[in-house]
Amino acid sequence: MADDDFDLESLATYLHLSTAQVAKLAERGQLPGRRVAGAWRFSQAEVHHWLEERIGVSDSVELLRVEGALDRHPTADTEKPVSIAEMLPAVAIEVPLAARTRNSVITRMVDIAAQTGLLWDSTKMADAIRSREELYPTALENGAALLHPRRPLSSILGEAFLALGVTSRGIPFASSRGLLTDVFFLICSVDDRGHLRTLARLSRLLAEPTFLDALRAAPDAEAAHTVIVEHEGKLPQ
Repeated sequence: MADDDFDLESLATYLHLSTAQVAKLAERGQLPGRRVAGAWRFSQAEVHHWLEERIGVSDSVELLRVEGALDRHPTADTEKPVSIAEMLPAVAIEVPLAARTRNSVITRMVDIAAQTGLLWDSTKMADAIRSREELYPTALENGAALLHPRRPLSSILGEAFLALGVTSRGIPFASSRGLLTDVFFLICSVDDRGHLRTLARLSRLLAEPTFLDALRAAPDAEAAHTVIVEHEGKLPQ
């Protein structure tokens, strides 16, 4: 049994649900868990993946609730609130993004991230992102994609940060789903919970009705960053 597994009570506290609610989700197969000696145990990695999938299909109200639950974690007192604008260095933004295919998008986004000096192994990051995209594409129906490896790669990162690229036209990034994508965020996280907090915050920003149109209209990296600052400042707390 892994030391970092949740039991029923600790997972209920983590998710800000009652133990009865967590037990019901597990019993219905809606939450990944297993019984050990008659008691429920939940892998942190599996719970984080489950939360990531929920974030991806949630509406703005549910995203606010998820973000609030993550921010009320017992360790939150020692953490800064997530700010997309602060996590996105100017050097890690390219508008327009010089890429026309899925493979070149991944390569270029990793190269942009490496310009920060915070990513130490571009090849490993690019390979991890490609593996994730083969497993499950991160492109969304709104034309944005949230690139990231399956698990945080803390060994090759100086700190958590984001990169952004906006192509001049949509490309078939998730070709099997018939979607065209033109806005690409690369999420570079150093731990699972930090990744989820960033993903929830970024998903809330993407759900704002005018955000993506404003970002697509930005003529350069500086204007794109200004769009993010302005729209993030309007998010309900």
